[in-house]
Amino acid sequence: DISMTAAQITSLIENSLADAEVEVLGGDGKYQIKVIADMFTDLNAVKRQQAIYRIINEHIGSGAIHAVNMVLMTKQEHAARK
Repeated sequence: DISMTAAQITSLIENSLADAEVEVLGGDGKYQIKVIADMFTDLNAVKRQQAIYRIINEHIGSGAIHAVNMVLMTKQEHAARK
């Protein structure tokens, strides 16, 4: 079984992005990835997703991850939602 745990994906993203809050939910290849990081400032939605895909792409290629829903915000955007 090549699927990854939500905790493994969380670690993968946290290790790649300094100062990011990462929450990953799901399993069996289907995940919701929430990342709050100031690196998203001045990036549009597509560029934000590309930044995360760069980190997880090899695991999508291997089949460990096959469905992803992403919520990607800056800390300011996240604070404004509360």
